[in-house]
Amino acid sequence: MSEGTQQLNTVTAPTPTVTRIESPKDVFEEVFGAESAGAADVGSAEKGEKKKVVQKNVRQIARGCAYIQATYNNTMIVFTDPQGNVIASASSGQCGFKGPKKSTAYAAGVVVRRAAERSQPYGLKEIEVFVKGVGSGREAAVRALNAQGLVVIGIHDTTPIPHNGCRAPKIRRV
Repeated sequence: MSEGTQQLNTVTAPTPTVTRIESPKDVFEEVFGAESAGAADVGSAEKGEKKKVVQKNVRQIARGCAYIQATYNNTMIVFTDPQGNVIASASSGQCGFKGPKKSTAYAAGVVVRRAAERSQPYGLKEIEVFVKGVGSGREAAVRALNAQGLVVIGIHDTTPIPHNGCRAPKIRRV
């Protein structure tokens, strides 16, 4: 070595290899290896192949119950089986109505239509109706159930009625 120059021991790190990832399948192969890459093809179908459609086993319910809650602000409906397990439900807020339009008779008809569509895979034919509340959509909802092709077996009014109710306020003295 000459004067004034010193030699340093340098360690060079290996340069990382950069691979271009084209699709989520490539990411899967990169992470889990090529042998398990077939698992990534579950949701995708290649050209020419038919995609397998898995059909859900839905139990058929011929007879059920419809619970209609018609308040001053909203109308809600729930379809259940005879044991009380919920099949389908809808409300006027879900159907896109806002504000005072939620409690109208038209909104009640739209709500029943949507809930009936959701219950179609279950094969619901006959229903027993339980109406609760004093809103304007209660009669319209029952009529819409009949218009949807459901056979209404019976209608029960389950609106809570006070038996003597709360204590009246004291008399105001002026």
